[in-house]
Amino acid sequence: MQNWYAFRIFFNRVMPLVSDCMERGLEYFAPTDVVRSLLFLHCSEDEIGRFVEAHRGEAAPYLRMGSREPATIPDREMEVFRFVVTSGRQGLLFLGDDKPEYHLGDRVVVTDGPFKGAEGHIKRIKKDRRLVVTIPGVVAVATAYIHPDFLRKVDTQ
Repeated sequence: MQNWYAFRIFFNRVMPLVSDCMERGLEYFAPTDVVRSLLFLHCSEDEIGRFVEAHRGEAAPYLRMGSREPATIPDREMEVFRFVVTSGRQGLLFLGDDKPEYHLGDRVVVTDGPFKGAEGHIKRIKKDRRLVVTIPGVVAVATAYIHPDFLRKVDTQ
């Protein structure tokens, strides 16, 4: 079974690792326009082990909380993150590692506009209401301003 995994990349070595992914035939996502030290792989646990071994010192997988096993990322979280990061919209803001304060505010879905379908939390940043999309424990990014008419609160129960 294949899952998404996130890697912290050291020494700005994303492109050589992307080349290796292509040679190995691995599906990857490198959001280099937004985050230069992050690489996502979609592969099996065996392939993750081989990749980690081949790139020890260049890349480290994000781990499950309280474990030494690489953390898996649900397909839906990865889909929303990729959608927002590759939208090409101005005003996208990289917030850094996912932190609890990015989860404050209502969980919403965007109902119209360029980010239609994206889900995240609303947070006021630089006096604008922004959608914050996180991959828990890995990364958080914020969109440009989204008009309140384009937001619908998501029931979290």
